[in-house]
Amino acid sequence: MMNSKLLIAPSILSANFARLGEEINSAMKAGADWVHFDVMDNHYVPNLTIGPMVCKSLRDDGIKDFIDVHLMIQPVNDLAKSFAEAGADLISFHPEAVENIHETIELIKSFGCKVGIAINPDTPLTVLEGIIQDIDLILLMSVYPGFGGQTFIESTIEKIQAAKKLIESQSHHIFLEVDGGINHETIGKVAAAGANVFVAGSAIFGSADYAETIQDFRQKIS
Repeated sequence: MMNSKLLIAPSILSANFARLGEEINSAMKAGADWVHFDVMDNHYVPNLTIGPMVCKSLRDDGIKDFIDVHLMIQPVNDLAKSFAEAGADLISFHPEAVENIHETIELIKSFGCKVGIAINPDTPLTVLEGIIQDIDLILLMSVYPGFGGQTFIESTIEKIQAAKKLIESQSHHIFLEVDGGINHETIGKVAAAGANVFVAGSAIFGSADYAETIQDFRQKIS
């Protein structure tokens, strides 16, 4: 269903939290594909955002869309478990934040979730050695994690191209997601480099017309 499609994942970090359920429903009706959670702990990164209760509340409120959770936290395992139990479909984490990367991958999978590895701008792709065969998604950060609304780091383009080659060497499907500074100016070149999941926060939730914004994104990546 999702393997060949180019997917747009609005980051709820930029949504109006007083109307979060309504904001998500509006974005999905406007043509978005995944709901992206940016989870920060004010420890691994210098910001504090949301926890699994928000995920559970959205599920309890009837939101059935694919929930993509990016954990920028340390330690990882306990909250990964809590998010899985709260209804997450995919959980990504930073390899630097765990003691045993294989153990965390298997823990997330044991709850029936897809698993992703999040890679910071300064982290080399060599971190994927020995684990790429076990994951479902590579998340490349095109800004330094911690805050929304940052400027896209241009050197990410080469990293996307290199990650795509790594993925093509594997026998199973792996999503290639890019998060940070995705907007009308950057999404086209990110798609051309090989990404197939695009996280956009302020570019969508800060726009006057979500459908028009997402339609414009689709035109630029088609």
